[in-house]
Amino acid sequence: MLFVTKSYLPDPEEYHRQLERIWKTGILTNDGPLGRELEDGLREFLKLKFIKFTTNGTVVLQMALKALKITGEVITTPFSYVATTNAILWENCTPIFADISPDDFNIDPDKIEPLITERTQAIMATHVYGNACQVERIQEIADRHNLNVIYDAAHTFGATYQGRSILSYGDLSTCSFHATKVFHTIEGGCIVAHDEAMNQKLHNYRSFGHRNDDYYSIGINAKNSEFHAAMGLVMLPKVPELIAKRKQVAGWYDARLNFDRVKRPPLRDGMVYNYAYYPVVFDSEEVLLRVKDALIANEIVPRRYFYPSLNKLDFLPEASKQICPVSEDYALRVLSLPFHPELPEFEVERVCRVINETV
Repeated sequence: MLFVTKSYLPDPEEYHRQLERIWKTGILTNDGPLGRELEDGLREFLKLKFIKFTTNGTVVLQMALKALKITGEVITTPFSYVATTNAILWENCTPIFADISPDDFNIDPDKIEPLITERTQAIMATHVYGNACQVERIQEIADRHNLNVIYDAAHTFGATYQGRSILSYGDLSTCSFHATKVFHTIEGGCIVAHDEAMNQKLHNYRSFGHRNDDYYSIGINAKNSEFHAAMGLVMLPKVPELIAKRKQVAGWYDARLNFDRVKRPPLRDGMVYNYAYYPVVFDSEEVLLRVKDALIANEIVPRRYFYPSLNKLDFLPEASKQICPVSEDYALRVLSLPFHPELPEFEVERVCRVINETV
């Protein structure tokens, strides 16, 4: 069975060498030496000044909202994984959905400004599939209306825009290190700040708001373990090689798919991409479902990523039920194909053959 993704696992001996360090220190969690070493490595690799390693990529969205004191309306994208919306709802804020651009599937800046009210406090946008949002225009809007900008950058590890890590944009930016991502720590994530005061606040938030017997603020348990940090230390040096392999797999798809019948979202100018996903768009949901059934019949499991359009979720409050025709349309027609750095060429050829014959 060929699944939509497969987690990369390094040589067990490399991981075991990091685990031996844990046995030597006896420290398993609570900001241990491996966790701190990983943060240092991440800062250097991504050319960032501040970064906090956390337990996952969802809790950091909640921490971002809390750290920026967001309690009202948050203008956000309907085309993302549900964690983006859930974090807003979980913090008792109100998501307000701005439709996406048909060009890059990211939030459309032209749709943001008409939604701003006296209750609007922030914009939370997702860099969909690792392709950068129109960060300049979003920042201009935020500055004009005194709003904070939070980026869900879960897909962007190793990608850059205008020579900078995509994680460097916005007031706060978050990333996921889940097992399926370009860089993973099995489970994990991070949050990126731009000054020492905010970095310290997030450090406290991550550990219940206290250090030893000194209490500084509210907090949550967002710490990650030394075992997860050990995986990150093994994985980090491999990222350039893994991105190169992903690029090769994408090239195999590009050479074989019938682009008269399917299309791909184009990258923004100025992007150096990390090849996080391989989404394709079909002419209609009917065609998508036919392709999906044909793939599954051949033991190939794609994923409707993202579906549904988040503005259509049943549990939203009435204030969040905006109409987003572009997102609603694309959510019905987008399919993410099997994609990972170890995917062999013959499997790509098999996937493409099924798709091309079906469409």
